[in-house]
Amino acid sequence: MAEIKFGTDGWRAVIAEDFTFDNVARVAQATADYWKTANIPGVEKKVVIGYDRRFHSDAFAKRTAEVMAGNGFKVILTPSPTPTPAVSYTVKAENAIGGVMITASHNPPIFNGFKLKAHYGGSADPSICQAVEGLLDKSPVKAAKYSEAVSSGKIAVRDIRADYYTAIKKLVDFPLISRSNARFAHEALFGVGAGAFDDLLAGTTCKVTTLNAQHDPWFGGINPEPIAKNYTFSQAYLSKNPHDICLVTDGDADRVGGMDGNGNALSTHQIICLLLRHYIVNRKGKGRVVKALTTTSMVDKMCKAHGLELVETGVGFKYICSEMIKGGVLLGFEESGGIGYPGHVPERDGILSGLMLLELLATERKPLDELLAQLTKDFGPHHYARIDTHFPLAKRADLMAFCKNSGPRELLGQKVVEVKSYDGVKYITDAGAWLMLRGSGTEPILRIYAEAQSLEQAEQFLQIGVGLTKKVA
Repeated sequence: MAEIKFGTDGWRAVIAEDFTFDNVARVAQATADYWKTANIPGVEKKVVIGYDRRFHSDAFAKRTAEVMAGNGFKVILTPSPTPTPAVSYTVKAENAIGGVMITASHNPPIFNGFKLKAHYGGSADPSICQAVEGLLDKSPVKAAKYSEAVSSGKIAVRDIRADYYTAIKKLVDFPLISRSNARFAHEALFGVGAGAFDDLLAGTTCKVTTLNAQHDPWFGGINPEPIAKNYTFSQAYLSKNPHDICLVTDGDADRVGGMDGNGNALSTHQIICLLLRHYIVNRKGKGRVVKALTTTSMVDKMCKAHGLELVETGVGFKYICSEMIKGGVLLGFEESGGIGYPGHVPERDGILSGLMLLELLATERKPLDELLAQLTKDFGPHHYARIDTHFPLAKRADLMAFCKNSGPRELLGQKVVEVKSYDGVKYITDAGAWLMLRGSGTEPILRIYAEAQSLEQAEQFLQIGVGLTKKVA
């Protein structure tokens, strides 16, 4: 049998290679075994199961539902592809013991995955994932027959999107958005977010244009990740058909990217800073700000200027989720486009991010380029760059040790004043620029990140990072 290893919040593998019906059933049984023994007060023996648009995701979700029903759980199963944040919201709203989302998020089309959601409506923390992994094959798979489980009510097939939409509308000033006359575009990247804003903004003065909305398990030949290289078609469309803004969601709609109305790509860092400023200046929000350490240092400057506590975490929304569960968080975000909001589930939500950007524009009534220019004027230029390069897992520890103990003392004439090494190695200069090296948790991939006062400088930092890898490899 295939070896199954959990990553950040679940398991992913290549479809028909390791991601098979038998292996999904094994993981589902281990998950059921964990939930049967978990002592979580106030929850019901109920599981919410959703899925994305990948090949056979619906069938994998049905198989998961059969196993959960066979183990005595009531199941809510979505009848069609559904955004991950809708599943997370429903877990919490239904007092369910947990949820499963069949998705590989932004990964290549040949992958699928089994994401675990905990009872609090966020990604299962590492201890839960490890516990489930430890229960693999400890008991035989028990499964109900799908048709019988549906007819007996053990499996309820239910569209959960309407309740989720109602909930997120309450988190924004929806009447203001409704009368704003916004021309809003949404690049869905062929993912489950397609149609969400058409439904949310129906009957308002907003004009919605959804791009790449068709169901294509191959995602038009791209990985459904909200980064500029995947925006080619929509950029060409927007250059001829201007809008106020274009939001981009990934394959399962929990992460966000964007473009301005003319098709110029926005970085996730720009979106994060726009929303943080909106929460501070327009919403008069207070609380702790939580960011992963690969996120722009403009956030640090904004928090300092407004007297807000900043909490920096390792990379992965699971760390931000744990801070949000504690309460008192104004916003939480990571470099890859995951943003979590107060009053909601401790989860990334690309759909809510779109509504929040519309609220921002409706409140400011200024073009996006003016708002971005104001951020640069207030906090200085911040240009970000990143590359992913192959690096053998066997030499990862040696590289990290070398970078920590023998790394550069300056970067392009800027003195390195701090080295952070609790998740990769990050060099921070006296000018506020930084370079960071960090390995993927499960693959022989090394990610090199940089931020500087100019894009040219950031790219030069990346090459310094590449040079460091050659000293060990």
